[in-house]
Amino acid sequence: MLDARLIPLTRPPLNWLAQKLDRRGITADQATLGGFAIGMLSVPLLAFEWYAAALLAIILNRLSDGLDGALARIQGLSDAGGFLDIVLDFIFYSAVGFGFLLANPEQNAFWAALLMLSFVGTGTTFLAFAIMANKYHLDSPDYPQKSLYYMGGLTEGTETIVALILFCLFPAYFPWLAGIFAAMCWITTVARIRAGFTTLNALSPRVRVE
Repeated sequence: MLDARLIPLTRPPLNWLAQKLDRRGITADQATLGGFAIGMLSVPLLAFEWYAAALLAIILNRLSDGLDGALARIQGLSDAGGFLDIVLDFIFYSAVGFGFLLANPEQNAFWAALLMLSFVGTGTTFLAFAIMANKYHLDSPDYPQKSLYYMGGLTEGTETIVALILFCLFPAYFPWLAGIFAAMCWITTVARIRAGFTTLNALSPRVRVE
């Protein structure tokens, strides 16, 4: 919901930093993999309830996610890079939920599981429609810089980052925060299912198979 408004504000500093990394020979895929490795450190850090350190790992992961896109725009967009980026993003999101489960299973297990299920909903609707959008050569006017068709919603990247930060800042309230964000994710999922089905139903005639 907020990505389209914030991307123009964050792009100039990210482009400036990406230019420096590009001159040092850092590739977009290296930024993606390095950021993923750093982000996954949040799982053991959360398990030991080292929330400040986990928050730093999460922020660095999200920074690298912006940098890999900026580097890709300098070095050239690739389907392989776009695939790697989005897959690792969704693994990372669920991994953070798993980290909170490990931190306090008695309090967090149900809500962490619900959160991870919610990420399955937003992730599958996003990726499934991106596949079909490519088949029908649909453009994403709000996000032309993306390798995949970017299907928006109530919970996009910005909202997810805010949620992960709040989880770390207020871990005692994780059940409440995770429940609220999971509800937002399901609103997004249902809206995407409806919009995706309606769009594709209009584009693709039914074919009878004998």
